[in-house]
Amino acid sequence: MLSWVLIFLIVAIIAGVLGFTGIAVASAGIAKIIFFIFLILFLISLVMHMGRRG
Repeated sequence: MLSWVLIFLIVAIIAGVLGFTGIAVASAGIAKIIFFIFLILFLISLVMHMGRRG
């Protein structure tokens, strides 16, 4: 999932440099949403792992 974040981030940077602000904003927004989903799933996984140990 982090690879998708990096792909959208690179697309946003390239689009921003080339002047396509709408595409850059959309790609950055998608990258941000996917990153937060990844972060939430990681935290849930971490809590579940700690719960199994104890």
